[in-house]
Amino acid sequence: MSSCATTSAPLIEKHTIGYVPPEDRHGKVRDLFTLWFGGNIAPLPIVTGALGVQLFHLNLVWGIVAILVGHLLGGVLMALHSAQGPQMGIPQMIQSRAQFGSLGALLVVLIAGVMYIGFFASNIVLAGKSLHGVVDSVPVPVGIVIGALGSGIIGIIGYRFIHVLNRIGTWVLGIGIVLGFGYILTHVQTDDFLTRGSFNISGWLATVSLAALWQIAFAPYVSDYSRYLPADVKVASTFWTTYLGSALGSSLSFIFGAVAVLATPVGMDTMDAVKLATGAIGPLMLVLFLLSVISHNALNLYGAVLSLITLVQTFAYRWIPTAKSRAVISLLVLGSCCFAAVGASADFIGHFVDMVLVLLVVLVPWTAINLIDFYAIHKGQYDIQSIFQVDGGIYGRYNPQALLAYAIGIAVQIPFMNTPLYVGPVSAHINGADLSWLVGLLVTSPLYFWLANRDSAYRRRMTSGKLASSL
Repeated sequence: MSSCATTSAPLIEKHTIGYVPPEDRHGKVRDLFTLWFGGNIAPLPIVTGALGVQLFHLNLVWGIVAILVGHLLGGVLMALHSAQGPQMGIPQMIQSRAQFGSLGALLVVLIAGVMYIGFFASNIVLAGKSLHGVVDSVPVPVGIVIGALGSGIIGIIGYRFIHVLNRIGTWVLGIGIVLGFGYILTHVQTDDFLTRGSFNISGWLATVSLAALWQIAFAPYVSDYSRYLPADVKVASTFWTTYLGSALGSSLSFIFGAVAVLATPVGMDTMDAVKLATGAIGPLMLVLFLLSVISHNALNLYGAVLSLITLVQTFAYRWIPTAKSRAVISLLVLGSCCFAAVGASADFIGHFVDMVLVLLVVLVPWTAINLIDFYAIHKGQYDIQSIFQVDGGIYGRYNPQALLAYAIGIAVQIPFMNTPLYVGPVSAHINGADLSWLVGLLVTSPLYFWLANRDSAYRRRMTSGKLASSL
């Protein structure tokens, strides 16, 4: 660990989107494992994982294989973003200005912010329903407000507290889900537990895509939780701790959802199936999941607030807000989401999942461009001062190469899409499997590399004299 890192840090985070200087760096790389493992033991991934057998009619074995393949593939991209944090020391979304330009990055930042707010609102609905399931006398709307306030307190305190809670959560939730698996597998209530469903290529590909997209959805904010680590932390260490934590935690939750619905009669709601399948320990599982939702949802609030600050700072470039500003914006987002969630339809979470599938179509090309630029073009060397300038400094207001690759990356996905707004002809031909994310990655990555390299000599001349003074 770097000698310049502080041995302790204030509980309430003072930085927002600004560069974290060496004297304020703290934490251990293993904290990334506990953050992403504990954060993924939660109801939303459990509900999503159950879709492989509920919606796509896979049997248990093929459902598990699809879940593992998807998380192992998508987790690579997610962890590569995480490894940028210690080297850059700034949030992921503001770093996108180095690829797209100060104004060119606005669309991606806006999309990421909307997605975070959607995640936050959906999770407080789950928190409200979970609290009502534990204590019948607590109405769902009241549970929603309680869940939102809990997440809000954690998000306002910030980075360090989020890591502390997930270190505790990893042990508690890890032990809890292992006990849950043990109880379900020894109290199976159906005769077709192993035989319900079968292999079908469209359902298998769709389940792989769901798992991969779950990981990719973290990409716009994963490095926000590694940016305080000392700059000399090895890229490989950051990658592997993030990758193993996220892939393992997510896979366990997805598989838990599949096991629970197969162990109970057909047609049950996933969380009702979890409660029934876990029997005597069901109430304990619901309490653990409720605490998990509240804790993990703080990440969504935190990400939404950083995205909003980034949008404003693009035009008010001299403003680097304080912890007080972050708290005020957090409360505004929290209040708005509570109002929307309490008055939302019964199928709010279903509508949210539909929205995320649409948003991911435009986030996948961003992922490809960001990773290619960081690892293959600039090799982690950026001018931090330029990133915070209103005109983008050496990166400009717009980067035509990135914007062209981004637009093409979206366009090539259209025939392979399967979203509520549009089903592409290729997806329709393979019974609804959505492979747009894979096509977007495979096309955008080499295209941006080729376009950026045409301009690489200019970029090297412009960055060579500025990097030393910016860090």
